[in-house]
Amino acid sequence: MTTTRPLENALTPGSRRAGVADDAALEPRRSPESRPAARVGTEVSGWLHVCPLQRLQPGRGVAALVGDTQVAIFRMEDDVLYAVGNVDPYTGAAVISRGIVGDRGGVPTVASPVHKQAFRLDDGRCLDDPAVSLGVYRTRVCGADLQIGLR
Repeated sequence: MTTTRPLENALTPGSRRAGVADDAALEPRRSPESRPAARVGTEVSGWLHVCPLQRLQPGRGVAALVGDTQVAIFRMEDDVLYAVGNVDPYTGAAVISRGIVGDRGGVPTVASPVHKQAFRLDDGRCLDDPAVSLGVYRTRVCGADLQIGLR
């Protein structure tokens, strides 16, 4: 999962990289779990704590590394959660979590920030090309924490 550090931990103004957290904050965090994320429709063998639910902003996405799988997690304004593959199938870039969240005809979507293809959040299908889709992963809230299902 991508985390940010408060501004007070950033380098001071006038330094070479003002406003950027130290290099340790930029290192990707590997999930302690080696099992892959469980796609919707597959049996879940366990659950991985991702983050407290309150850390997810409604209408925005975050990325989490679950085993070797990059997952984009979205919390909607009505607190419904969706988890889809974070890798854009058109470019191979891990950017879906940074996409534009919206809807088409009442169906929640995310548009890739690269070429703007829209994907349904409920089943991962691309609305611009039905032959392409993102993986869709199981989520749940346990107490106050978001969890992703594992295979």
